[in-house]
Amino acid sequence: MITKENQKVLQQTADGSYTLFIPEMDEHYHSVNGAVQESEYVFIQKGFDFRLCQGSCFPSGMRVLEFGFGTGLNALITWKHATEKSLCSIQYYTIEKYPLDTNVALKLQYGHQVWPEEKDGFSRLHDASWDKDVMLSDRFLLHKIYGDFRQVVLPEHIDLVYFDAFAPDKQQGIWEEDLFQRIYSVMNPGGVLTTYCAKGTVRRIMQKVGFIVERLPGPPGKREMLRAVKKFE
Repeated sequence: MITKENQKVLQQTADGSYTLFIPEMDEHYHSVNGAVQESEYVFIQKGFDFRLCQGSCFPSGMRVLEFGFGTGLNALITWKHATEKSLCSIQYYTIEKYPLDTNVALKLQYGHQVWPEEKDGFSRLHDASWDKDVMLSDRFLLHKIYGDFRQVVLPEHIDLVYFDAFAPDKQQGIWEEDLFQRIYSVMNPGGVLTTYCAKGTVRRIMQKVGFIVERLPGPPGKREMLRAVKKFE
């Protein structure tokens, strides 16, 4: 189980980007086969872009809910993607119980590698206050929620969910039916959830609470991933 005391080791991944390794858990924050390419594939290509292609309009902006702010990489690439493509405005909610120290996060250098034109954006994500709306640009509102996934009040009318918790065998009690039921209840019809995880038990839990679930080819180094869609009533 991750705690504030867990030591974190900087490690370069196969695409040249960095991740953090927690020796006590024998777990990485991102894939060693490529931290940035994993996030772009699982959450942007198979999540964000797929949701846009469904043809729904987002009059008040797309509402994204991330489970596991972690290094801030998913938030950064989402902000960049929406900005560069001149897409709809984003209301980005993200939950984290053990925030990284900003100095540790900045060692990952995601600002320079992912979005060099706005390289200070990465530090602004980490410097943003918790539990309040922070406008980082005219297209991107960030709301970081401090607390346990299972206990915080989830925002409603969610269009897209990034489920990026540590693996089920590393973070027990998270990948369970009650949490996925709560997620399902706050999502808009047609809402999409993506995760790198492809375990059969997780897929069956998602199906049980009502999601239409499909297995997709995974990012480099992983055979499969899951994408779930909330049915239109």
